[in-house]
Amino acid sequence: MNITVIGTGYVGLVTGTCFAEVGHNVICLDKDIPKINKLKKGIIPIYEPKLDSLVKSNYKDKRLNFTTSYKEAINSSDIIFIAVDTPSKKNGQANLSSIEIAIESIAKYMNSYKIIVQKSTAPVGTCKHINNILTKNLKKYNNSNSFNIVSNPEFLKEGSAVSDFMKPDRIIIGIDNNKLKLTFDEMYKPFNRKLYKIQYMDIKSSELTKYAANALLATKISFINEIANICDLVGANIEYVRQGIGSDKRIGYEFLYPGCGYGGSCFPKDIKALSSLSKKMNYKTRLINSVDAINEAQKKLLFRKIKSYFGSNLKKLTISVWGLSFKPETNDTRYAPSINLITDLLNNGATVLSYDPVASLYNIIPKSKKYKECKKPLSATKNSDALVICTEWKEFWSINLEKLKLSLKNPVIFDGRNIYNPSQMSDHGFKYIGIGTSNL
Repeated sequence: MNITVIGTGYVGLVTGTCFAEVGHNVICLDKDIPKINKLKKGIIPIYEPKLDSLVKSNYKDKRLNFTTSYKEAINSSDIIFIAVDTPSKKNGQANLSSIEIAIESIAKYMNSYKIIVQKSTAPVGTCKHINNILTKNLKKYNNSNSFNIVSNPEFLKEGSAVSDFMKPDRIIIGIDNNKLKLTFDEMYKPFNRKLYKIQYMDIKSSELTKYAANALLATKISFINEIANICDLVGANIEYVRQGIGSDKRIGYEFLYPGCGYGGSCFPKDIKALSSLSKKMNYKTRLINSVDAINEAQKKLLFRKIKSYFGSNLKKLTISVWGLSFKPETNDTRYAPSINLITDLLNNGATVLSYDPVASLYNIIPKSKKYKECKKPLSATKNSDALVICTEWKEFWSINLEKLKLSLKNPVIFDGRNIYNPSQMSDHGFKYIGIGTSNL
């Protein structure tokens, strides 16, 4: 099939590349000229395991192409995926301006019947909104070509997005024309070889499914963080509690890992968007609002623990931070807990040395002589008063503890992801302060 994907971010680039990998002809469209030029040269703008090699091989084999031309991309395709960013407005609503621009451009250059697939995360009613914009603009250009709008939300986890796309748990398709089922069955056939995974439903249900899924996962994270905070207060150990409740099949272990808060491009904005949508309907999402509030407070927890340990005056301290991305296996720092921590430390006079294998905050943290990003983990801990772990990168799990201890001025670790065993760290001479481990 001939497919166009509008947007070359995490969702768009992965979607287009994976479709090309199974034999479809794909054009990825983006208005960012330097970005497209880099992609043509094999320079990938994001860090995502396996993506680099797949982009290069499919571009070489001419199944995957890149362009900034709407006319070229739209004229060459039968199916057009919208995979642009929908960031939060100040009021929490999803900003649909990039979708609207894309739809107006499609109308301008549409040369035949098209299936337009809404893949960007957007609130219920977005497909109807797209339909109205497209209809209006087709009339404007005296274009009589017909179309269908389809909802096909993504369920990709950054750090495993390629694997998630190639081996999906489910493929949600929201349609209002049953005749389209044959097209989508054929398009997704390579991903359904072992088990048929497509779930067809109405468009509004499809749109809501994405938000509902992310809201539930975020709820599990905020819940276990609440329980971890209670563990610190009463002297319990969250790891035992987590195992105790996770072994219940009705609950499970997934997303029951306490930490310093969730981040990324999905959970924070989707929670706010769902809350905002409900508010427009005169319904208050009490649980969802609490999930967001708990998470915002959790992002301040490590700083509170540091102040509790060292006192309020941090001006003479050097603090090391391991992990800047919101999760491992990605360079995405959007809403990352590390931003809150480092900002608070710098605002309180501390010097911060950080390390992350692929991510950087130089474009976010204001330039300061007191902030430096290092190229190696032990370079970041040299003569520091404490180490704070914000992201659970694999290389941190197996670090040489004796070398780490010698590197630090004070063997104090604030572990925002509970990657180490408290007893083991104590045996190695560390003061170890985790989340819900009753050490502070």
